[in-house]
Amino acid sequence: MQSQTPYLALVDIARRAKAQASGLPGRREIKPYWTGIGFSLLDNHFVASMDDVVELLEVPQHTFIPGVQPWVKGVSNVRGRLLPLIDLAAFYGGHLSGPRQQRRVLVLERDKTYVGLIVDSLYGMQHLAFEYAQEAPTDLVEPFAPMVHGQFVLQQQRWLVLDMRALIKDARFMDAAIR
Repeated sequence: MQSQTPYLALVDIARRAKAQASGLPGRREIKPYWTGIGFSLLDNHFVASMDDVVELLEVPQHTFIPGVQPWVKGVSNVRGRLLPLIDLAAFYGGHLSGPRQQRRVLVLERDKTYVGLIVDSLYGMQHLAFEYAQEAPTDLVEPFAPMVHGQFVLQQQRWLVLDMRALIKDARFMDAAIR
């Protein structure tokens, strides 16, 4: 056996490693994706922009407010701030479905508006990159059709993009008092 210097031993190890190394992976096209909060409401799957939703909560205890529309469920104290709770299904003329334990609140804070929207269930963050259509589908229920600004289709599931900014600018939404 021949004695090698440390340098030659390292050169030999490097040569053997290169011979057994696999090549770099092929170039793949990287597609941008859009991330939103997924939720269900009135038998539809929706996503809301991460820029609009500041917090997700279980439905907190709340106090009823007299003289407001039936879709206003009340007000809750969330870390020292009063959070109005809106039943989003009732606002659109429907009813929340499924077990109460699955219902969640999407907290929106935009400009001077701080509000919680109660939805049927929450799917968490959705990373969507496939088949985006900027137009709202034509088969939408009329009350929320103006608030939908596109859709994604991912694995044969349609995700409607609900524009929360348009919702909180809606005059009917902002005028919750019974007249």
